[in-house]
Amino acid sequence: MSDLQCAATLLVARHGDAEYGHPSVLSDEGGWLSDKGVEQTTVLAASLVGRRVAAVRTSILARAVQSGAVAAEVLGVDSRAVEGLEEFSVGALAGRPHDDPELQSIFRSWVHGDLRRRIPRGVTGEEVLTRYREALVSIADQFRGETVLVFSHGGVMSFALPRLSGSPRVDLAAAKFLPNCGVAEVAVDGDGFEVRTWPGSTDRTVV
Repeated sequence: MSDLQCAATLLVARHGDAEYGHPSVLSDEGGWLSDKGVEQTTVLAASLVGRRVAAVRTSILARAVQSGAVAAEVLGVDSRAVEGLEEFSVGALAGRPHDDPELQSIFRSWVHGDLRRRIPRGVTGEEVLTRYREALVSIADQFRGETVLVFSHGGVMSFALPRLSGSPRVDLAAAKFLPNCGVAEVAVDGDGFEVRTWPGSTDRTVV
């Protein structure tokens, strides 16, 4: 990370409500925004008009890219997709139910510090955390002293953001359920990361 004299403020948001070709099973598909998702994203962007957002950046998955396009139009800024912000891949577990016990076991291992465990034909927790951190640092380096809206995904946000500084923020990690268009405000400077606000909940029904 370069030495940021002024912190960049990243408003890291989960994408708007989305629809999928195979909604009942695990998948790496990009999906697309529902009408509800468009409305959620529009409302979020309108609420940020006074924040002087300099740009919108998104993951490469379609539901996030579409969220970025909607928000950017409201805010009058550009939106670009950035590698590294995408949801973690479910690999060989694609097609299994969302509550698949193997995936749940792997995710619990990551949460408890075993970042070397790998999703079959997928990624390790260490790989997910490293690429996510690098993506946020890259954005922050481009927007020193400015505010950027970043669209990402619930799973990777709830895993990575509480661990950006190295030592997990237990209070954040416990509130792991993130609503669509929920925003975590993250400051990034030469000293590292500070999660200033967190939209997570311990209540699964918010998802």
